[in-house]
Amino acid sequence: MKRLARLIIPMLALLAPALGAAQLRDSSPAEQALDAEAFQGMDQAISVRLPDVQAAVVLLKGRVVYAYHRDGRADTLHDVQSVAKSALSALVGIALAQGRLASLDQPVLALMPEWAPLNADPRAAAITLRHLLTMTAGFAIDDPTGTAAPGRPQDAWARPLGSAPGQRFAYDNALVPVLAALLEKATGMPLADYARRELVTPLAMQEPSYRRGLHLRTEDMARLGQLFLQKGAWDGRALVPESYVMAATQPQNAGGPPVSMPYGYLWWVLPTEAPRRTFMASGYGGQTIWVHPPLDLVIATSATASVESQRRGQAVQLLRTRLFAAAQKRYATP
Repeated sequence: MKRLARLIIPMLALLAPALGAAQLRDSSPAEQALDAEAFQGMDQAISVRLPDVQAAVVLLKGRVVYAYHRDGRADTLHDVQSVAKSALSALVGIALAQGRLASLDQPVLALMPEWAPLNADPRAAAITLRHLLTMTAGFAIDDPTGTAAPGRPQDAWARPLGSAPGQRFAYDNALVPVLAALLEKATGMPLADYARRELVTPLAMQEPSYRRGLHLRTEDMARLGQLFLQKGAWDGRALVPESYVMAATQPQNAGGPPVSMPYGYLWWVLPTEAPRRTFMASGYGGQTIWVHPPLDLVIATSATASVESQRRGQAVQLLRTRLFAAAQKRYATP
């Protein structure tokens, strides 16, 4: 998974300053005082008890109510790992709305007929965009940890199939470069240019770093979550179609390892019965965007990307307990 973000570099490349782009809502002095009260002691708790956590940003009702940065710098860029998958999902939704992709049921080979000779299995011809987004393409893969190297799209397509497309979920990093290649073909431009125009600049994100993988500010991870919380709208403009966002953040299958939750379109969905379920982007080691619609809440965390951090799960523990409880308290305060 550490190499995965390198394949998503074009998604967020070379930001220009976002002139006129929407910003998160500013806080009044009175709001800031109430925020500080609700999250009192949080910095100390994270700093001392959760050393894996490097940063956390909480958005409530469209504004930052809490931010922690272990190094004291809000502009520090962190390795997002597979959170990049969820950003790629947004780009697919945008391309669909623009008619650059015919539908989610469009066969991959309709866009990439030159790949047909790469895989002799007749079932490969039935693989669609939907199968890629839902991790049900059918390639033979056993990757319960989600750390398999993604590789080149052509090599990914040439792999043997273990099941018919749509039959079973299997977390497959190699589907990401396949999707990226399809978007470039459909849009007729480098993915960097397409993403800059349609997603990155409108969200006013800071320029990322691509050295040894994709790195973003934690707040910019939260902005992606806020976009999906707002059903694809930003600053009065529908960046991603609402119908796509709603489908992307609802269970499309039962999911499986490494997160073992239901799966949407490159988003994990919590197994609840709420009218609009909580959903999340998850990256190795504790990189997380957690979106809880009932409270109009987004929590983003960045953590040390390591085997030990993944095992300890401190970032997920933090957001589901202390941060969520503080956000509930703040939500209830007028």
